[in-house]
Order: sequence, then C-alpha cells, then structure tokens
Amino acid sequence: MTSFAPDSIVLNRKLPLWYQVSQSLRASILGRSPQDPLRLPTEEQLAGHYGVSVLTMRQALKELEDEGLISRHRRRGTFIEPGARRGAPVRLLGSVDAIVAQQSGMTTELLEHGPSPVPAEIAEYFPDLSEAAAYHRLRSDEKTGEPTNHARNWVRPELAARIDLDDLVRWPMTKVLRDVVGADISRITDTVEARLADPETARLLRVPLLSPILHYTGVTYDTGGRPLDVAVINYRGDRFSFTVTLDAT
Repeated sequence: MTSFAPDSIVLNRKLPLWYQVSQSLRASILGRSPQDPLRLPTEEQLAGHYGVSVLTMRQALKELEDEGLISRHRRRGTFIEPGARRGAPVRLLGSVDAIVAQQSGMTTELLEHGPSPVPAEIAEYFPDLSEAAAYHRLRSDEKTGEPTNHARNWVRPELAARIDLDDLVRWPMTKVLRDVVGADISRITDTVEARLADPETARLLRVPLLSPILHYTGVTYDTGGRPLDVAVINYRGDRFSFTVTLDAT
C-alpha cells in the first residue's frame, strides 16, 4: 500500500523537536489533496524522514492522535482520519464586498472596547492621534463553537462615536463602517504573515503556545487616502490557509 508523503522541515534546535515535527506533519495532513493516500509511513520511516529519534517521532504522533487527526492500529499501521479538516482559505480579494464576505459566517463575542493609546506597531497610520477607539473580538465557528480567530480594531474616535456595539457582534467592522456609520471607503490594504502564538492568542484560540498562526493586518482608507480603521487579526494556523486572487485587468 502506498503511504502518504509528508513535507520536509528544517528543524530549529531551540524548540522541542517533537513539537516541530507534529506541526509540520499536521500541516501536511490538513493541506493534503483528496487523492493522497491515508496511510502514513512507519514510525521508523517518519523518524528517518525528519531526522529525529523514533521516541521523538512517537511523541509527535501521539499529539496528532490526541487531536483526532490520525488513528493508530496495531499491526496495521497509522492512518489519517478521513474527516481531518482542511484549512479554510483567508482570501485577499480586491473588493470591499469580498472582504466583508470573508469576515462573515462566524459567531462573535465582544471581549473589550474603549479608548486606547495607539500602539507603536500601527502608529504610522494614525500620525495625528495619540488615542483611538479599540475593540477586541473573538470569532468562533458557528457549527462547532471552536475559536477561529481574534481581532483587534483601532478606529478613529469620530467614527467610533457612531458605532453601536450590537452591530459589531452581528457584522464585521468593515460593514459597520460602510453601511451603518456611512464611511466612504475607497480601499483596504492587507498584509498576512506567519507567526507563533503568544500566550494570549494560545489561550483565546485554544492552541498550544508557539503553534503557527496567520497574522493579518488590514488598513481601511477613505477616498481621501486617510486611514479610518486598522484591524489586526490572528487566525488559527491549522484552520486557515492563505490565498491571493489577483485581477488581471
């Protein structure tokens, strides 16, 4: 029987080897094609593939088994669970409507809100402000209740004065600013980078500390080129992938 071929990895000796191997194998499993075989290579073969001991490989496989991604059968081998979920795409599309659609379809909990000093990491977008209105929300899958991402928004105070908090639970910030507040939005710039989960993100998203996440920054501009809102969102790396769609025109 043909076995599934996982991706290779360059190991970082500063992190636990079993953890790095489990994360790499998890990503390979969740990103597999439907036609890929479900059977994994033996522990010895996987250990050789990753350049680790069999004991380390066994610990990594136990982590994935505990998550329900694989099942292990004596004398038969180790198999990927057919229902192992592939990541939902984080799409960077051109229109405001597309971005609104991307942010919809989840249940939202407003964790905190209020005036806040503008953080240094986004200060370039609000050079005229020392303080902005800050909102922190946790989004979860509607069906499973599993946390998928947590978002922080910093909004210009004059716009925040017209925001109803109930609307932020029902709709994405982009929709609230455009359709409720009446902001004249011209464009949104997006940046996505890979990071490791810090203690707050690990707690909120229920993932291991230092597990991979997708770190998204979106800046909403009005027709005059002035930033209205800066969103910083951390997505679970095992539930989302990154897709860019470019307009050829």
